[in-house]
Amino acid sequence: MADSFDVIVIGGGPAGYPAAIRAGQNKLSVACIDQWRNRDGSYAFGGTCLNAGCIPSKALLESSELYVRAREEFAAHGIKVADVGFDVAQMQKRKAGIVKTSTQGITALFKASGVTALQGHGKLLPGRRVQFTAADGTQRELTAKHVILASGSAPAELKVAPFKAPHIIDSWGALDLPSVPKRLGVIGAGVIGLELGSVWRRLGSEVTVLEALPDFLAIADQQLAKEAARHFKKQGLDIRLGAKVSAAKVSGDAVEVSYEDAQGTHSLTVDRLIVAAGRRPFTADLLADGTGVTLDDRGFIQVDEHCRTAAEGVWAVGDCVRGPMLAHKGKEEGVMVADLIAGHYGEVNYKAIPSVIYTAPEIAWVGLTEEQVKSSGRPYKVGVFPFLASGRARAMEQAQGFAKIIAAQDDDEILGVHIIGPMAGELIAEAVLAMEFSASSEDLQRTIHAHPTLSEALHEAALAADKRAIDSINR
Repeated sequence: MADSFDVIVIGGGPAGYPAAIRAGQNKLSVACIDQWRNRDGSYAFGGTCLNAGCIPSKALLESSELYVRAREEFAAHGIKVADVGFDVAQMQKRKAGIVKTSTQGITALFKASGVTALQGHGKLLPGRRVQFTAADGTQRELTAKHVILASGSAPAELKVAPFKAPHIIDSWGALDLPSVPKRLGVIGAGVIGLELGSVWRRLGSEVTVLEALPDFLAIADQQLAKEAARHFKKQGLDIRLGAKVSAAKVSGDAVEVSYEDAQGTHSLTVDRLIVAAGRRPFTADLLADGTGVTLDDRGFIQVDEHCRTAAEGVWAVGDCVRGPMLAHKGKEEGVMVADLIAGHYGEVNYKAIPSVIYTAPEIAWVGLTEEQVKSSGRPYKVGVFPFLASGRARAMEQAQGFAKIIAAQDDDEILGVHIIGPMAGELIAEAVLAMEFSASSEDLQRTIHAHPTLSEALHEAALAADKRAIDSINR
């Protein structure tokens, strides 16, 4: 095996493995080092996303949503299903199979692209040297013209609620629960907390979500957030805002949680407690002294707009650098860097990165919220179309939520799109493409959308921005 490469990527998650594949496609010699180990001790590429995050969570979300739909919705379609039940073990088995197929797929992609896959620990040394420690503990020193750091992130642990499996757990632990806890507590009402809380609530848990911030989904458009809160309450999620956890301790087979809000001090007893209070960059034992790579005060690797670090020939992408901790953001950064290294054009448009929450209804957005546009002082207009007015959504028995478009009053440029409703995560792609090309709301108005489709909601929202909607009342 060669000890010298054009590119060495440290990290094989959703930022690292695409970087390695694109570097291979660009005819560069490349190695990808990854240290992820599953609970059985086996190595796997794909990082948190494929092994313990995006992919397994979507598998359980799909399974649990189908169960709820069979139990509560099928009768409206005239489908009679008696004694609907579920099997958590089978759900977990299916999830594990999906994960395994995904991670094995990366190995096949590496082979097809000429990437040398190295499973073990990678540590950057000065002079673009990398110390590789294999699974058996043996070490080798590798060299490269370029090194891409893609070490990812890890769940943030709270001092007041330290992890103590199986009672106080992180998101990975929440995905591996072997049975449905009667009482489930979740710290954090962000993307992870809402998705995990939804899975287990659908299967019967009494779910209480404690959110320290006073506003629900503060990062989202607040019209959308209010609509989402209404649906989650209806589904039985008990979301308590302004609730700051002060302590959590295991007592017998339960967890005693203490928290404070505007009304005073409270206690909550749950069987399992999920800590979903965000993630932190993972850089443990990644950098030796003298590499020239610097970290900011929050532990992120400092990079410029093209993901260059302060060290010549060293780049960093994904969750370990600034910006939203999203798999697709990291993927595009990895591809950009691999192209720049090869002398090609590379760019990431950070103003057009979509966010999706895979609850029911789904939530998705891209660009600025109405609050952000309003605070900027730029005159704007808003178009909203309810899915209740969508024939396709009604036929699906999923006519909740709306599509919302915010456009500039002066030149009509689309500034933000916010969707809560069926397949929002798929529908947002049209909005991202529109914003990538600096489209106006009129551009969407003049684009023919097939009928009947959910995508018509975006068409109608664009029309509503100029009070010209056809299938809803203009306000």
